[in-house]
Amino acid sequence: MRLVFMGTPDFAVETLKALLAAGHEVACVYSQPPRPAGRGMAERPSPVHAFATSKGISVRTPLSLKAPGEQSEFEALAADAAVVVAYGLLLPKPILDAPRLGCFNVHASLLPRWRGAAPIQRAIMAGDGESGVTIMRMEEGLDTGPMCKVGQIAITPETTAQSLHDELAELGARLMVEVLAQDQIACVAQPAEGITYAKKIEKTEARIDFTRPATEVRNHIHGLSPFPGAWFQAKGTRIKVLLCEVAAAEGNPGTFIDDHLTIACGTGAIRLLRLQREGKGAMEAGEFLRGTPIARGTEAN
Repeated sequence: MRLVFMGTPDFAVETLKALLAAGHEVACVYSQPPRPAGRGMAERPSPVHAFATSKGISVRTPLSLKAPGEQSEFEALAADAAVVVAYGLLLPKPILDAPRLGCFNVHASLLPRWRGAAPIQRAIMAGDGESGVTIMRMEEGLDTGPMCKVGQIAITPETTAQSLHDELAELGARLMVEVLAQDQIACVAQPAEGITYAKKIEKTEARIDFTRPATEVRNHIHGLSPFPGAWFQAKGTRIKVLLCEVAAAEGNPGTFIDDHLTIACGTGAIRLLRLQREGKGAMEAGEFLRGTPIARGTEAN
């Protein structure tokens, strides 16, 4: 097929790679404009932009698709379909209607659960037992379109936002290629029940509340790992937790109850496995303790 690809972050690169490997022609890529990044705050193209450029594919980075001129240029690409993966702009109806077969989206949840901006993080934080990818034919509503293909992935006690992100990126790429290989792309309406919304992650959500049960604390930590990173303060230092496990122990919530980074929660406890001290790189628990010993009885807040 002749495709337009619309995406921005690393998550979307996997689908673009898969479409090219499957032999599709990508006539043009749309991505968010370059943004200041790094210590020097030099403008940096998005991961999708950088990858497309490396493959010699034309890239467009409009701030909006509402202008008639932008819509005419999109229509002039004469695409069979548009593939949209975490693009970051709403698509007006003239854009949705321009490709011959429509616009298809890789959404990182089992729709209609977790429509919206942060489905990967919200699924883990809510304690869901599974996540997945829905390939959807797009319409004007927020992630409301009919479903063309669905794939599931289990969420385990070890799953973090990063590990689930990577698994779903690969699954979404494979499913999109399978959908576009069909002679006729059949889609079914989303269920009317079970709708939830995955609102954007705010940095104010990142502070850990150790009065909650240990499983909820673990889910909170893993859902925000590695970014923005759930954190607490101990001995005047802010510490992010990137990986932990539930421990069979009890104590005063927010208190380290041994010398091996076990913290009591509202019920049960968690053991910290991977941490990041403010201004330092991430490290495993043993390495962290060698540089920052935290004794039994220390308070985390």
